[in-house]
Amino acid sequence: MSFFPNSTINSRKRYQPNLVSLMTLCANNYLLLLKLQAEQTQLAQQRHFFINDYLAYIVTVNEITRYTSLITFEQKMFEGMISKTKALSSSLHPRMSIRLYHDACMAEVISSQDIRQVQPRYDYPNKHMHQQDEKQQINQFLNEWLHLCLTHGQVNVELQNP
Repeated sequence: MSFFPNSTINSRKRYQPNLVSLMTLCANNYLLLLKLQAEQTQLAQQRHFFINDYLAYIVTVNEITRYTSLITFEQKMFEGMISKTKALSSSLHPRMSIRLYHDACMAEVISSQDIRQVQPRYDYPNKHMHQQDEKQQINQFLNEWLHLCLTHGQVNVELQNP
């Protein structure tokens, strides 16, 4: 018997990912990542985006194959800020691995923080308390990082003499 007379706890519909929305988001992330990398696509190459005195983002190329690339996108907090928030230092270092599919023009987050392999759907509740639409949320989070780096990021660029 339920506390709420008209509620049926077990009759919830199973979450179905919105594939059109996810594919559009991944295609958008791909274009933003290409813009962000700006020809920095060699193996082990890094690109640093400084947002302010305490915050930076680093994009590292980890793997390049014929049709895909694997990059790591991580947030770095500088020492002045970390010492003020010692207890939060591990949570202030988010990191995600992203697979770029060049033939499909899509970028997909394949791992993030404590999730080794992001599933398209999770049953809820679950042992790790992942949201049902965790994949959509993580890819949206990547999109927000990309927009932040493109609008506020500063990059050290070496100027070459003609």
